[in-house]
Amino acid sequence: MTAERLELAANVPLTAPGAELRTYLRDIEAAGADMLWVPEAYGRDAATVLGYCAALTGMRLASGVMNVFSRSPALLAQTAAALDELTGGRFELGLGASGPQVVEGWHGTPFERPLRRTREVVEMCRMIWRREHLRYTGETVGAPRGGSAGAGLGKALKLMTRPPRPDIPVWLAGMGPRNVRLAAEIAHGWLPSLYIPERAARVWGSCLAEGRAVRDAALPPLRVCAGASVEVTGGGAAEAAAARDKARPVLAHYIGGMGASTANYYNDLVRRYGFAADADLVQRLYLAGRRTEAAAALSAGLVEALTLCGPPSYLRDRLAAYREAGVTVFRVNVNAGCDAVRAVERLRDLTA
Repeated sequence: MTAERLELAANVPLTAPGAELRTYLRDIEAAGADMLWVPEAYGRDAATVLGYCAALTGMRLASGVMNVFSRSPALLAQTAAALDELTGGRFELGLGASGPQVVEGWHGTPFERPLRRTREVVEMCRMIWRREHLRYTGETVGAPRGGSAGAGLGKALKLMTRPPRPDIPVWLAGMGPRNVRLAAEIAHGWLPSLYIPERAARVWGSCLAEGRAVRDAALPPLRVCAGASVEVTGGGAAEAAAARDKARPVLAHYIGGMGASTANYYNDLVRRYGFAADADLVQRLYLAGRRTEAAAALSAGLVEALTLCGPPSYLRDRLAAYREAGVTVFRVNVNAGCDAVRAVERLRDLTA
C-alpha cells in the first residue's frame, strides 16, 4: 500500500523553556510541519502543553500519547472535546497503555488488562463525543458507578458542550500483535515505535490485516505515523555513519533499559525484526550500568535501519520505503544537538 502524500509531523520538546518553545512553534510551523505531537511522560502534562500550542499555531495537534490509566474515560473525552472545539477541529487524540513502570510507579494505578481498557476507553469517549447520556458498563471502566461502593447517587450525564466533530480522530500506540490488531480495528491511526519500513510487513502485516478485516466500515482508512531520528548530511559514508551514531544512546535506552528486563516491548520488537543478538547484548550491558558500551554494541545495520541519516538522495529513497510500507505521516525526530526545524525544512523539500 502506498500513501498518496507523506505528511510531516514534529514533536514538542518535553522540557523547553517557555520562550524557547514559543520560538520553536513559530519556526516549525513555518518550516512546513503538518502535525505537532505533544508527548507525556512524568513531566509536563500533555493537555496543558496542547492548549499552549493551540494558542500559538494553526497546525493539527495530537497527544502523543495520553495513557488510558491516568485519567478517567470521561476526562479524556472532555479534554479532547475542549481542544477540538477551541482549535476549530484541529485536535487528534493519541492514546496508549504505557507500561507498568509508569502506570503503577507514577500514577499508582494497577496495570491490568490494558487492551480491554483501551477498547472500552475509546468506546466511552465516542459515546461522550456523540453527546449520548453516559451509560456504559465495561469490564474495566464504566459510568455511572454502580454496586455498593460509593454514595449510590451517580447520574448518567452527557457532555455540556458541542464538539465540532462527533468522532474526533483517535490514534493508538502499540507494538505488540494484539495492540496493533486493536489499532487497525478501532482507531483512525496507529502509532508504532522503532519502525523499520523494510521489515514492518513481516512483523505487523498479519496483525494489521486481521484488524482491518473486522474494522467498522464507517471508519476512514487507517493512517500510520512512524518516525526516526533524522539528519541530512553530505555525500560521504563516514559523515552519514557519524550522524547515525548520535542516535545510539537513545536507541540503547529503549532497547536495553526501557521497562523491566522481562517487560521491555522495544527489546521484544527488535527481536521480532531479526536482531536478537543486538537485543540480548544491549540489554545485558545496559542493565549492568554499562550504558556507553551498550550504545556502542548496537550493530551498524540495526542503527541504520532505525534512523534516517544521510545525503538527500538516500533520504528520498528511505522516505519512499516508508510510503510503500503504508506510512502516511512521518514523525521527524532529531539527534541531540541537531536542528528539528532545519530537518523538517529539508524533508519538506524531499517530499514535495
